[in-house]
Amino acid sequence: MKNLLNEIEELKNSEIKKVIDSRLEDFEKIGNSGSNEVFKEMCFCLMTANFSAKGGIKIQSEINEGFLKLSENELSKKLRELGHRFPNTRAKYIYESRVKKEELFIALKKIKEDLVLREWIVKNIKGLGMKESSHFLRNIGFKNFAIIDFHIVDLLSKHGLIEAPNSKSLTPKKYVEIENILREISKASRLNLGELDLYLWYLETGNILK
Repeated sequence: MKNLLNEIEELKNSEIKKVIDSRLEDFEKIGNSGSNEVFKEMCFCLMTANFSAKGGIKIQSEINEGFLKLSENELSKKLRELGHRFPNTRAKYIYESRVKKEELFIALKKIKEDLVLREWIVKNIKGLGMKESSHFLRNIGFKNFAIIDFHIVDLLSKHGLIEAPNSKSLTPKKYVEIENILREISKASRLNLGELDLYLWYLETGNILK
């Protein structure tokens, strides 16, 4: 872990810290912007599952208010035009989750325990698993969740902190195991999990997205 912590510390003392701090401020603004903006961010996280973050950002920018009002067929057509790998499935998830928009917003305000909140989202929003729910919560200002995608898995594996899983799809049990390792890194680096994810993602990809 020592080498990884040294790499993180170097970034914390570089210009990258300003970029990451700014991105985290953006996340908190989304979380304080009302149910429509929160729902659109949830749609972004629905789209990035088995798809690229850059592709998801482009689609989110193009569709924007359409997440709130387009029919399922219109969403599917738009997603296909914009190059999504699974336009029909994602359109269905987005369309069906719309009826739970206000219920979701209430849950975000009322459920005070982070892990209980994530569990509620996994159970109630089709298409959002552990990773996607964590991604969504981090992107609206929550700080206590790890977004464990294959980039993070590869980085941890390279540093000998985990064994590389046989599958890119993690079981909930495996997800929590890796998340607990990230919690240890979080404490040692004096970063919350939301911050840590952006530093680790930059170390592995050279990008800071969302």
